[in-house]
Amino acid sequence: MDDDIKRKALARLRRIEGQVAGLGRMLGEDSSCVDVLLQISAAQGALGGVGQLILGQHIESCVSETFLHGDAGQRQEKIEELLDVFSRYGRMGGR
Repeated sequence: MDDDIKRKALARLRRIEGQVAGLGRMLGEDSSCVDVLLQISAAQGALGGVGQLILGQHIESCVSETFLHGDAGQRQEKIEELLDVFSRYGRMGGR
């Protein structure tokens, strides 16, 4: 994985850790359900953003490399891999 992408992903994940810790505090403080749900939505969106960052990196590096230098079987394998990832990713919160 590209060092810049890794650095960005790790920074985002640290922020998400803070959001999730904040959710625990909110529940402990009996914050309103709506506030908790909005914070959950924000954390899910942030996690989805990290996923998109990493997926983009995967397509730009691994997938494109296979399509440039791989054989037909390897290319088909990458297509199936991507279809599986998109299918699973789509089930995670409707993204």
